[in-house]
Amino acid sequence: MPFEKELKVFLGSDHAGFETKEKIKNHLQKLKVNYEDLGPSKYAPGDDYPDYAFKVAQKVSQNKDYRGILICGTGLGMQIAANKVKGIRAASPYDAYSAKMSRAHNNTNILGLRGRSFPFSKIKQIITIWLKTPFSEEERHKHRIAKISNYENKK
Repeated sequence: MPFEKELKVFLGSDHAGFETKEKIKNHLQKLKVNYEDLGPSKYAPGDDYPDYAFKVAQKVSQNKDYRGILICGTGLGMQIAANKVKGIRAASPYDAYSAKMSRAHNNTNILGLRGRSFPFSKIKQIITIWLKTPFSEEERHKHRIAKISNYENKK
């Protein structure tokens, strides 16, 4: 399954996801995916995940063709923070099926991943499937996403 078009991915992590983020960069290089690491550039035990989640989410929200990958201890804190940025649909898939469906049905644009207690082989599988799966463009899914966007725009 080839990529639907040339992708650009923004990466961010906190201290709990730093080591995994570095491994993900190697995986993206092997997949020939362009990426930009928005930090941190070195391990910083006192950093806060919202800072990096907001950086990545802002970049992704400015261009609908970009995607983001965020890594913290559970992937959940990053996902919660990123979803506060208008236009972001972040998810934390836990297997191949949830990664595929998050793209095909929900058109997610940010992936939240666990940096702790999760096999890197599974992380690579989730990333690869998530990056290669296009949005289905089915009317029912477009309609549902539009409902979410309309609600978001009212706030």
